[in-house]
Amino acid sequence: MFKYLKQLTSLVAMVAVLFTFTTETMAAKKSKTLKNTIKKGFVMCGVSQGLAGFSNVDAAGNWEGMDVDVCRAVAAAVLGDSNKVKFTGLSAKERFTALNAGQVDVLSRNTTWTLTRDADLNLTFVGVNFYDGQGFMVRKDSGMKSTADFKSGMAVCTNIGTTTELNLADFMASKGLEYKLVGFEKADEARDTYGAGRCDAYTTDKSGLAAQRTVLANPDDHIILPDTISKEPLGPVVRQGDSVWEDIVRWSLNVMIEAEEYGVTSANADMMKTSKNPTVLKIVGVEGGMGEKLGLDNDWSLRIIKQVGNYGESYKRNIQDTGILPGSRGPNALWTNGGILYVPPLR
Repeated sequence: MFKYLKQLTSLVAMVAVLFTFTTETMAAKKSKTLKNTIKKGFVMCGVSQGLAGFSNVDAAGNWEGMDVDVCRAVAAAVLGDSNKVKFTGLSAKERFTALNAGQVDVLSRNTTWTLTRDADLNLTFVGVNFYDGQGFMVRKDSGMKSTADFKSGMAVCTNIGTTTELNLADFMASKGLEYKLVGFEKADEARDTYGAGRCDAYTTDKSGLAAQRTVLANPDDHIILPDTISKEPLGPVVRQGDSVWEDIVRWSLNVMIEAEEYGVTSANADMMKTSKNPTVLKIVGVEGGMGEKLGLDNDWSLRIIKQVGNYGESYKRNIQDTGILPGSRGPNALWTNGGILYVPPLR
């Protein structure tokens, strides 16, 4: 009798553990942000107030850019339509406050992933959609060819409340140079002030410099120095506390990168349904049940690729074809093509 009771007790304990695991797994699929997004019918996305190639309004009033495409991918996955996004232009100073306050649910705004931001602001970075580094732009007639030509007392335009401002201070201190900071909350103000000749140099991420250079009155009068003074992994951010929404945003970006690696494009996605490659079949929703793991249907990733395109298509459309960075993708090339773009496997 004692042996029977001992076995029964062990069985009950196992059932309890199994029930707890199943309950926790089901609970993990619940997402307040996902529920509210479906109820509202649009994704609330925070972007920059205007940075060509990343998040900018075109002549027709439509948002476009690589950061914009991240939010469109989330909308395609969750709502079935990449156009169901409400974009809010945010300054560098207000972006994190807006995200924590629930004014936006995804911040996709050329934002650098750092330890302090990840650990202290109740935010979670879910990936990198552009690897960048901080640089300087100067006028050609200044005679400066590199940062080795910098002199104490020079005026430098930049954005305040950013890693750019901090990197500038560290860099100038390391060189023993005094400088005058001419800081602005908005990027276009910093650019225009530099363009008006009030600063000797303008500093921000190199991709930002390339974008801002294209809208100066005489772009050819300005050069971007070869020096890179920092690492700037830029990517989308969400609030902490909603792991399902975090996974949805993370994998919406990841699947765009994975699709490029496996040759799945907006043009051939449907034809790829007959592929013999298991990863390709997961990307196009034929097998694997990947959507179910995120609380979505199985065509979530297929919609992203068909409506937004893979990462390479987004990069070409927004960065290369616009003339911002027309050449090599550098670190933003796939790891198979000499870059460092690499994501976990879709399996």
